[in-house]
Amino acid sequence: MVQYFTKKALKELQDELHELKTVKIPENIKLIKYAASEGDLKENAGYHDARERKVWLLRRIKELEDAINDSVILEKSSSDKVQIGSLVTINMDGNQEAYEMTAPGSSDILKNKMSYQSPLGKLLMDKKIGDEFTYEVKAKKMKVKILEIK
Repeated sequence: MVQYFTKKALKELQDELHELKTVKIPENIKLIKYAASEGDLKENAGYHDARERKVWLLRRIKELEDAINDSVILEKSSSDKVQIGSLVTINMDGNQEAYEMTAPGSSDILKNKMSYQSPLGKLLMDKKIGDEFTYEVKAKKMKVKILEIK
């Protein structure tokens, strides 16, 4: 499935992938070997934790590789409408919030990075400053107004 990224966002994913492959996986392998050398594996919590961590690391590597392989670079063409890479400030039911519009692989709502494929992200895309719409979450309707786009 095609995923759209800015050059910067794609570089961040490539850097994370490199870090996982060259640093985190080798560290994890050493940790597994060390924990295994401590004896009985059935009751060795350190060993089991390290093995679970390895599974997580390998899963993340696969996610990153898929996103990178399916990536298409898309840079903002103008600043008058919300696009991938835009920093958009909105008023949502009286609360002002700012989000960077990103690809799903780069989204992190805790860092205010919103996927263009998320429910709110889909509604924000291609809107202009001053545009208003209603956003519904769990049967609650909220008014959203675009305040600023960078």
